[in-house]
Amino acid sequence: MRLGAVAMLLGVASVLPAQGYRLRLDSRLQGVSWRGLEADSIVREAARPLDGGGFLTPDGYAATCDERFCHYFRAGATLRGVPLVSSADLTTWGFGVPGLRFRGNARWGADLGDAARWPGTEPAVQLIEAYAEYARDAFTVQAGRQFLPSRLGSYGLDGGRVQWRPGTDGLDVTVYGGWGLARGAMLPVTSPALNPLDDFQPRDRQIVAGAEVGITQRHLELRGEYRREVDPAVNYFVSERAAGSLAWRPVRRFAFTAGGQYDLAMGQWGSADVGLTYLGSRATVTVGGRRYLPFFDLWTIWGAFSPVAFHAYHGAVTVSPRAGLVLRARGERYIYEDAQTADALVSVEDRGWRSELGATWEPTTTWSLSLGHQAEFGPGAASLGYDGRVQWRPFASLVLGAHAASLRRPLELRFSDASLLMFGGDIDWTAGPTWRLGASITQVQEDRERPDAATMSWDQVRLALRVTLLLGTDLQRPALPRAIRTGGDR
Repeated sequence: MRLGAVAMLLGVASVLPAQGYRLRLDSRLQGVSWRGLEADSIVREAARPLDGGGFLTPDGYAATCDERFCHYFRAGATLRGVPLVSSADLTTWGFGVPGLRFRGNARWGADLGDAARWPGTEPAVQLIEAYAEYARDAFTVQAGRQFLPSRLGSYGLDGGRVQWRPGTDGLDVTVYGGWGLARGAMLPVTSPALNPLDDFQPRDRQIVAGAEVGITQRHLELRGEYRREVDPAVNYFVSERAAGSLAWRPVRRFAFTAGGQYDLAMGQWGSADVGLTYLGSRATVTVGGRRYLPFFDLWTIWGAFSPVAFHAYHGAVTVSPRAGLVLRARGERYIYEDAQTADALVSVEDRGWRSELGATWEPTTTWSLSLGHQAEFGPGAASLGYDGRVQWRPFASLVLGAHAASLRRPLELRFSDASLLMFGGDIDWTAGPTWRLGASITQVQEDRERPDAATMSWDQVRLALRVTLLLGTDLQRPALPRAIRTGGDR
């Protein structure tokens, strides 16, 4: 199936004399082995109750019991996953109509391992993008499956999109409409691969329509967007939201950004952020704040749980005291809004903090060293981690690297603590203008510390291979003719 699709893409390009094309083929294979879990149960009479609550099996496993049985997990057999993912990205132009091009992007995935199904391999074939585009100085028209990144989130659409640029005051107006895809996935919301809720899943694809307006000046950029989704089965809203953003550069080296969302269907403000950045010759400083509130479509049941937003305040500094050396630091403090609930038996923190420190040193053009440190303390959990990477480029076409990381994560509200150590190496070779090869191997040592017999090792080895092939009419020139590169918004 994969070879047939590639041959079809090549065939389409080859039967069009004097046309240009750019085709990128990418295949990645990964082998992973890890320890699995096996569900088990015993009759309740065989379990021993604990003084502090809960039950323990005769062989020492913590269990959850109902009126008749106790259920628990024990260490299972070693599982092996071998995910193989291949993708093809094709762009063609030169059909006798200036500004016309066709673009397609498809993905094929499979798990060649044992019975353990690797996430993301269903469905096996996914069409990411497939659209025709006609671009001129004043407008751009797209029709087909396309990807729309915006303030309201990345979104897939099977339909049409038109952007108009009148050429005055930096104004651009965009309208789009069609059949929507699920948020975060290029699949219809009716796909069986996105069906964890059974009867709650919509039976028909939603119809989406939206508009976006932007003004771009020398020191100012304003954007606003409105989007609505309707379930045709009941002719009612799936979602209705609006968003706005601002980017302002009042003086040299300073930039101010702000933006937010409003959920019209729920009648409440969503996520928002504000930030001020200083861009110096050797230092960059950013301070700001944000509010985050999860968004759920009206067809899901998750909105009934009334998710609570948190407010965060952060600062970041990047300094380059000398050539080849970059130092980084970032900190954030966050506080959850009042959930308006109370439990006399449980007291939980409603605030936390996180920080990051890092450094990158490039003493020569062939060597680089990166070190990082992360720490977080918040409601229910904390983490402390370190990571590092060494990279050597003996030739312009060859990169060798070694990496290591550690993470300690105590959990307050769960019956286990986790510690992880990871180290490995990788190689990346650019074999001429068309071929790129890569490989990596990583050893992961993960331990789950528990006060019962379920303490076990989750160690695993990960081996990854990558092959990339780039084909085109002229790889030494830009992929698109000037009429397209300057006429559109991409």
